[in-house]
Amino acid sequence: MKKKIIMVLFLVLFVLPSFALAGGHGHDRAVKKGILLVAFGSSMQEAQISFKNIEEKAKETFKNIPVHWAYTSSIIRKKLAKQGTHLNSVATALAKMMDQGFTHVAIQSLHTIRGEEFNDLVCTVHAFKNMPEGINHIVVGQPLLSSQKDIEKVVAAIINNIPKKRKKKEAVVLMGHGTHHPANAFYAALMFNLQRKDPNIFVGTVEGTPEIGDIKAMLTAKKIKKAYLIPFMSVAGDHARNDMAGDEDDSWKSTLTKAGIKCKVVLKGTAEYDNIVNIWIEHLKAAMAHLKG
Repeated sequence: MKKKIIMVLFLVLFVLPSFALAGGHGHDRAVKKGILLVAFGSSMQEAQISFKNIEEKAKETFKNIPVHWAYTSSIIRKKLAKQGTHLNSVATALAKMMDQGFTHVAIQSLHTIRGEEFNDLVCTVHAFKNMPEGINHIVVGQPLLSSQKDIEKVVAAIINNIPKKRKKKEAVVLMGHGTHHPANAFYAALMFNLQRKDPNIFVGTVEGTPEIGDIKAMLTAKKIKKAYLIPFMSVAGDHARNDMAGDEDDSWKSTLTKAGIKCKVVLKGTAEYDNIVNIWIEHLKAAMAHLKG
C-alpha cells in the first residue's frame, strides 16, 4: 500500500504537470503559415522598389501565404514613423503574428551576409520559440551569401547584370556595406571568386575592408581609367547615393575621379535584379520546407 501511495504522489507531482505544460503549448490548432521578410530597412522612397520586388516574388512563389515585413534598424523605423509609415521590429512583428494565430512562420533574412544584424535576428527568434500559446515552428532563411554555392550564384548574377556598354579594360567597383564582424570576410571571398572570372571587378565596403583606399590603389596599379560604380546592397539607399555617388570630397566617385578615373554610376540595388532575388527566394523555399506541419 505504501508503495502505491508513493507512486500516485509521483504521478501527481511530477508526471501529470509535465503533460499539462506540453498540452498548454502544443495543443491541436489549425495550421496557419506565414512569411516574415526581414531587412535592415531604408527610409528613401527610391529604395522601396527593391523591397516591392522581393515581396512580389515571395507572394508569387508562395501563393495564399501572408507576407509580413520587419526592419531591424530602429533608426530607419523612427525616420519612417515621422513620415507616417510604421514598420515593425522583428520582435513586434512576431508578437503580432503570434496574436493573429500563426502557428508556422518562415522568416527570410534579406541581409547580404551573416553579420551582427543577422545574429540579432536569430537571437530574437529563439526568444519566441518556447512561448506558451506561441508560434509552434519558426525557421530562419539564410542571408544572400551563406555558402560557397551562394557566392558562385551571386558571381554569375553580378557578371550578367553588368551594363553591356562596359568594356573589359574598364573596372566594375561594387560597394558593400561592410562590418567589423568576422562575416565581413565574405566580401573578400566574393571579390576573389569574381576576379577568377573577370580580373577587373572589385568589391569594397563602407564600414569594413577592403576600403575605398584599397580599391583605388588596385585600380591605379592596373592603370584603369574608367570604372562603373554599383551598390552591392539590397537597396540603392543612402550609402549608394551619398557615400558612393555623392559629390562630397570623400565619396567613392570623388575619390576615384581625383585619381584620374572616370566614374559611371549605376544606382540599382541587388534586390532590383531578379537573378539575385531568386537566391533569397531559394533560401526562403528551404526555410518553408523545414517548417513542420
